[in-house]
Amino acid sequence: MSDTIIVTGTIDLDPAKRDEAIAAALEVMELTRAEDGNEAYTFSADFADPGRFHLVEQWASEEAMQAHMGSAHLAAFMGKMGAFGVTSASLTKWEGATGSKLM
Repeated sequence: MSDTIIVTGTIDLDPAKRDEAIAAALEVMELTRAEDGNEAYTFSADFADPGRFHLVEQWASEEAMQAHMGSAHLAAFMGKMGAFGVTSASLTKWEGATGSKLM
């Protein structure tokens, strides 16, 4: 049995490009959520910082995440990142996570 993979992180970009970034994020979210092994994939705009986005992903396995990393829609999204004036990105992969309901 494969372990759940969680990815969390932030992407900082030019606040003037926020609307364009949101449109691209919505597209990649829709396509990624349809992938086998994807359990969650969400970009969220930061309320306090208009140039910051948060990313949370959950994958059923390492294999599912790696398939996503090789997908055409992720490559297209990554190709757009430069146009958004990205200044930094920080992502962390958490392996073997076991969840329990909080609410």
